[in-house]
Amino acid sequence: MTGHPSGDFAEASGVLPPRAGLSSAEAARRLAMDGPNRLPSRDRSPVPLLLLREMVHFFALLLWGAAGLALLAGMPQLAVAIVVVVLLNGAFAFVQEYRADQAGKRLRELIPADVTVRRDSRRTVVDATELVAGDVVLLEAGDRISADLELVEVHALAVNESTLTGESTPARPRETDTAFAGTFVIEGQAEAVVTATGARTRLAAIATLTQAATRPPSPLARRLGRVIKVIAGIALGVGTVFFVLTLLLGMAPADGFLLALGVTVALVPEGLLPTVTLSLARAARSMAGRQALVRHLEAVETLGSATFICTDKTGTLTRNEMTVVQIWTPAGPLDLAEPSSAAEIMRTAVLCSTGRLVRTDGGYKGVGDPMEVALHALALHAGAREEETVTRRFPFDPVRRRSSAVADGQLHLKGAPDAVLPLCVDKRGAAQALEEMSARGLRVLAVARSDTPRGTTAEEVERDLTLLGLLGLEDPPRDGVAEAIATCRRAGIKLAMITGDHPGTARAIAMKVGLLGPDPLVLTGRELPDEDDALGSLLDHDGAVIARVTPEDKLRIARALRGRGHVVAMTGDGVNDGPALREADIGVAMGASGTDVAREAADVVLLDDHFATIVTAIELGRATYANIRRFLTYHLTDNVAELTPFLVWALSGGTVPLALSVLQVLALDIGTDLLPALALGAEPANPRTMRGPARTGALLDRRLLRRVFCVLGPVEAVVEMAAFVAVLMLGGWALGTAPTATLLTAASGAAFAAVVLGQLANAFACRSETRWAGRLPWRNNRILLGAVVIETVMLLVFLGFPPLAALLGGTLPPLAGWALAALAIPAVIGADALHKGLRARRRA
Repeated sequence: MTGHPSGDFAEASGVLPPRAGLSSAEAARRLAMDGPNRLPSRDRSPVPLLLLREMVHFFALLLWGAAGLALLAGMPQLAVAIVVVVLLNGAFAFVQEYRADQAGKRLRELIPADVTVRRDSRRTVVDATELVAGDVVLLEAGDRISADLELVEVHALAVNESTLTGESTPARPRETDTAFAGTFVIEGQAEAVVTATGARTRLAAIATLTQAATRPPSPLARRLGRVIKVIAGIALGVGTVFFVLTLLLGMAPADGFLLALGVTVALVPEGLLPTVTLSLARAARSMAGRQALVRHLEAVETLGSATFICTDKTGTLTRNEMTVVQIWTPAGPLDLAEPSSAAEIMRTAVLCSTGRLVRTDGGYKGVGDPMEVALHALALHAGAREEETVTRRFPFDPVRRRSSAVADGQLHLKGAPDAVLPLCVDKRGAAQALEEMSARGLRVLAVARSDTPRGTTAEEVERDLTLLGLLGLEDPPRDGVAEAIATCRRAGIKLAMITGDHPGTARAIAMKVGLLGPDPLVLTGRELPDEDDALGSLLDHDGAVIARVTPEDKLRIARALRGRGHVVAMTGDGVNDGPALREADIGVAMGASGTDVAREAADVVLLDDHFATIVTAIELGRATYANIRRFLTYHLTDNVAELTPFLVWALSGGTVPLALSVLQVLALDIGTDLLPALALGAEPANPRTMRGPARTGALLDRRLLRRVFCVLGPVEAVVEMAAFVAVLMLGGWALGTAPTATLLTAASGAAFAAVVLGQLANAFACRSETRWAGRLPWRNNRILLGAVVIETVMLLVFLGFPPLAALLGGTLPPLAGWALAALAIPAVIGADALHKGLRARRRA
């Protein structure tokens, strides 16, 4: 609420004596006792604690342990390298999450800055936080209500309560009714007394319920957790086996431990978590460019896993703009393509209205009741005259359910048809027209006029009317909503509309946009079963409509559907939606029209409030899931090639030297493989992304593991070891003898080059799980082209820059070594193409 320079309406009316309100001293005493008028806020974790959390999760603890063991084994270089990996992983995750959280913040409290009150018998303006119980508050159109109020004097008051109830139709409270904090006045005036402030308001109760609802772990978090635990278990198990083998082969315990540590490090994909984090961050930036702001990075993939969308109606499926779409008159329907024909009826409709479409710097803006704004917009388009001066006005009354005004000796009236038609002299044909328009889900107004009004009260002058016609209004569906809903159906995603509106209106919109399924299910909140199991069973239905819901209803719906195994996306814009947004797997708030409480509770904020944007975000989320599988395949293939030298050494009883050192393994994971993996995370969605249900299974399934351990990994490992052994033999090495240091580093360089070149080919092979690399357009992922160029440069730096080469233990190989290493490219591409071709034949 803001201060108004005009005088008190109560004093001006002369109907009631002005209320003095509290004294300044009493207001100060109550403020000190009850505290400021603020919503309770949720404590945020300090930034250092958030950073620390990224350094001590299970995967990080595993690497910290490896670093400590390397230090004890006398390998400070390895220890430092692992610590750098941990710090980079944590920094990547922290920075991306922090940026997403900062980008998603909005002013949270709905309480305005200033409030008009009466204290010490004077009208004054105070800060909203200084309101106390007992204050007399003065309300006018445009004010946002900042505390729970008891109305003591009302003049044509209309309040938009949609933030609390979800009901788009303005409420018409009367004296002794309650006006709640967080709502706002769109018409009329009122005087009220504060009954509750801050944490004692209904708004605060819903906000508290929102904070109490716990956000469930995301599907990605659960899947990655399983992947990390499986990989960690395998790495530790294989490392232990290798340590035992070294002891059996007579190696010194310290040397055996170091070798076992190298095996463990080789099996841990150090680049996995930063790759996942940056892939999610890139997808989040793409979503922001498409009007979907992600507040939590994991929400990107969760959206892609959605199996059920619970969507709001007003502003999401519809434009939230009332429009006159049909006019019936006793002479017949009017053609709205020729708006001038509606000038007479629209002139009357506007004269008894106060809502207006006003010009602003940015165009036009509606002021007042949205329905009356729509009437004024059509009247302007029709060229209706507005020069008449209204001499008397009878505002809308919830009992009369109509409003009227006297202008130039005529009475102009509009209202609910059942409240207007009985007052008309001739209403032939109106009943049938009303039935047809109501069946379309339109909101119908009757418009009438009297040329000779007599009397002084509304009941005396509103009689013997001439019916001018019926106006049918609707909040039209947004463009593209029907197509987006059809896309959801093709993608196997179930839909439900959950709204506070009237069930008839909700049903009509659901039919227009194609949401209502072939087996219609339309319910109200009161008809929902009490048991969550029964509720979930009832609503596990595509195309359901649930109207007149409460905040508690939405919370139960989200919980019940999750209990049925669904990944639930819940949309909302009001304070009443906050609890359900946190309870759902993915909360989607409206950015343009939503409340700050809803945005704070959500994972994703739609900047354009458009349902189609949700579907676009789901497509990006599905593409992100596919990309995570792509670079997981890429990483694990590299692990096979890194582990193979240790296996060959163990199986040969140490007669075949180690082809790669532990530091070379880390150089592969962080130095050469990370950029192509990140590029795979930027692979665009393909046309099949939104066909069929989302893949909600484990990231590591049989198909992925078979491809890694039976095709890509072995081929890359064979070329790696062939290049290594060939260079040794060309240098005069024989099995069972020890090669010279120079020969060993050259051979190791050949093995290192084979792995890098094999991974280069593997990056292109991993772009698709079904099509071979030659069928994929290269220009679709230009980032990958740049990444492989950089990877090639890094290969030359690692082998050709003397200080690095000496540290890692590999140098530039001879020409024959390069030739053998280069065979990794056609070998990997060819094996992948053959594997995909055989799978396609089996499917056919």
